[in-house]
Amino acid sequence: MLDDTLKSQLKAYLEKLEQPVELLASLDDSKGAQDMLDLLNEIKPLSSKISVRTNGKDARKPSFLITEPGKNTGVVFAGVPLGHEFTSLVLALLQVGGYPSKAPQELQDRIKKLTGTFHFETYYSVSCHNCPDVVQALNLMSVLNPNITHTAIDGALYQAEIEAKNIMGVPTIYLNGEHFGQGRMELAEIVAKIDTGSVEETAKAISQKEPFDVLIIGGGPAGSAAAVYAARKGLRVGIVAERFGGQVLDTVDIENYVSIEKTTGQELVANLEKHVLNYNVDIIRLQKIKELIPAKTAGGLIELHTESGAVLKSRSVIISTGARWRTLNVPGENEYRTKGVAFCTHCDGPLFKGKPVVVIGGGNSGVEAAIDLSNIASHVTLLEFSDKMRADEVLQQKLKSLPNTKIIYNAQTTEVHGAADKVNGLSYRDRTSDKVSRLDVEGVFVQIGLQPNTEWLKGTLELTQPVGEIIIDDHGRTNIPGVFAAGDCTTVPFKQIIVASGEGAKAALGAFDYLIRTTAAK
Repeated sequence: MLDDTLKSQLKAYLEKLEQPVELLASLDDSKGAQDMLDLLNEIKPLSSKISVRTNGKDARKPSFLITEPGKNTGVVFAGVPLGHEFTSLVLALLQVGGYPSKAPQELQDRIKKLTGTFHFETYYSVSCHNCPDVVQALNLMSVLNPNITHTAIDGALYQAEIEAKNIMGVPTIYLNGEHFGQGRMELAEIVAKIDTGSVEETAKAISQKEPFDVLIIGGGPAGSAAAVYAARKGLRVGIVAERFGGQVLDTVDIENYVSIEKTTGQELVANLEKHVLNYNVDIIRLQKIKELIPAKTAGGLIELHTESGAVLKSRSVIISTGARWRTLNVPGENEYRTKGVAFCTHCDGPLFKGKPVVVIGGGNSGVEAAIDLSNIASHVTLLEFSDKMRADEVLQQKLKSLPNTKIIYNAQTTEVHGAADKVNGLSYRDRTSDKVSRLDVEGVFVQIGLQPNTEWLKGTLELTQPVGEIIIDDHGRTNIPGVFAAGDCTTVPFKQIIVASGEGAKAALGAFDYLIRTTAAK
């Protein structure tokens, strides 16, 4: 199950174990149970501190508990954590074995102080690149606090539970039997959601920060580049973001970032954050800006108000809030989101094994999604709004060669249908004949481009209509002095990671130029 290279790497990691670790398996007669046991037996010889027992009493079989010998609490995997979840397994082994987490100590202390009983369950798929963040965060919480337990459940292995709970998107999180969250969540975000009493305290602490020279809104490639360039000028720099990395975290493979032959979104974000933290940049996480108040005088302080009630001040601001998936805005779409309407084939595709699905959008993303789904779904229909697709020709030819796919041109989606809390169909209008037809599908994957995250700026900054992109000049300047913008939220053409990075650097240089000129003017 593990090749020699992987075993060698895992053995090196397991040398960091500081105390014994027991793998307690609860098994049945299924193939999944045999695969799980094979994995545990391959791990056992890699460290003298690891033992395996097979007399577990967990009601969910197959599963295994990672714990200290003699204890019956710890991290539970109901599945074989390979693929993207293999890293989650390695970290769980290390953390249960006493190796310290790299999470901020302040956050770890908050977790240890949580009172009450918290039993988390996370449904994941091994092909989901968003799931490990959630699984690893909850695993760590269960290691740090005995009042917290966590079971990570492979949806492919527990299809009956997936069907019973109408789970059509991963990761899906339950707390004490009730739905808790959907999609990627960071450790700090989960803690903040259950430790609600800390919100006001955090907002107060943020408001007490000294004014910045440059405050960047958004922590994606544009924001990261802006922070590095501004910090290198000796300025006091801050980044405020809901999550560092932004949309890039949802990108699987990146093969066009010059000098990096191939990477993933998560790897790139980790490197961006490491680079930013090499400088004295204050990263303010899990905060969403709701209002920008321009400076009252030239060179004065700009105010930014967060949804949590905090107020930040800065001599200049760079907005790099990026973009999100564009939605269809048709009846049924919001109602059945995560109930059959999805945006990520890598995350949610495995949940539609053997089922008919539709992909909306004929660009590269849409065609790539259809190709991926053809290996999972029983049939894939792609709807293209115009009379030809925009995807690269090589992708179009690949899609057309697949036996279980169909392309429908001039198709405008009009409604998503469903019953019993899940999708069962989609209607579209033929734009040449006006005829409305229905497809009987169980999954709808929307791939129609991006929408800038700028709604909060309406009435403050000059935006394009109706799209809402921030209008900037060749220095990244907006129509408000001291306010700059960069990346996918702006009018810059070509929404690419490398373009956003360059635009972030340009905006930082523009802000520096503004600061030295306004300072000189005083």
